[in-house]
Amino acid sequence: MASTPDELTINYSEGGVDIVKELDKRILSKGAWTTILYRYQEWNNAKGEYGKDKYSIRRYQKRNGEYQQKSKFNISSPDQAKQLIEALQEWTKDS
Repeated sequence: MASTPDELTINYSEGGVDIVKELDKRILSKGAWTTILYRYQEWNNAKGEYGKDKYSIRRYQKRNGEYQQKSKFNISSPDQAKQLIEALQEWTKDS
């Protein structure tokens, strides 16, 4: 388990293959509750290659010195990511 936000990752390997490959991450908030936005790819075994970029927002709670994932939201396509960006830009334009 990770004890700092920088140590948190969504990398996942199985049988020597990186099933989930983290490409980048942005720590959106730190503290007892930490929020991280990840950019990642998943291995497609049938094609023998990684799929398109995906994105995930994950919330972690720190308990007893270790972070535990409490929730996640996966953004499954660039189109969905663009819609999310557009909505947030519209909602925050006067902030």
